[in-house]
Amino acid sequence: MKPFDLAETDRLLSTTRAVRKRLDLGRPVPRDGIVDCIRLSQQAPTGSNGQGWRWVVVTDADKRRALADLYRRAGGAYLAASGRDQRAQTDAQYRRVYDSAMYLLDHLHEVPVHVIPCIHGKLPAGTPAGMAAGFYGSIFPAVWSFMLALRSRGLGSVITTIHLGLAEEVAALLQIPDGVTQAALLPVAYTTGDDFRPAARRPASEITYWNTWKQGG
Repeated sequence: MKPFDLAETDRLLSTTRAVRKRLDLGRPVPRDGIVDCIRLSQQAPTGSNGQGWRWVVVTDADKRRALADLYRRAGGAYLAASGRDQRAQTDAQYRRVYDSAMYLLDHLHEVPVHVIPCIHGKLPAGTPAGMAAGFYGSIFPAVWSFMLALRSRGLGSVITTIHLGLAEEVAALLQIPDGVTQAALLPVAYTTGDDFRPAARRPASEITYWNTWKQGG
């Protein structure tokens, strides 16, 4: 089997960023492109091979506006408080992320496609950590595969979860059944420009431990 082109694979993995301000709000996104990305996401692993992923894709302008209203209701106060946090005044990186989040709050209704990844089932209160990890671990690998597929097609997105504070109202709006859990909301659009680059991160050697939790161990 022919090996992967490591340079291109590494570029895809290292430049798939959380995109908010650079979503092209005026360019339509073809339905076939979204379906292709979902098709690729289905190759992600799931617990017990359950394949319980489901995807709600919202393109209707009125429903996108309603979703954006719920998003603002659920997260407006939280984001406003984050803006008053000391880090927002002293940490440039934190401020950039905050400004980007506020931009999305104001413009979410203009993003041409909203995608809500879901998974069959509900976690009861008090679910053990291992079961919860397995449950969400059965949807988020597919979410990331979806985002990688978007990136390879010139599209971008960001994982948001603010709307989950009003998940029941979102479910009513989109007729999502009671036995289904919403995992996130992904605003999807073409990106403006393609000069995404790897983000500054700590060296892998500083966050990796061998055989025991000890630096250099």
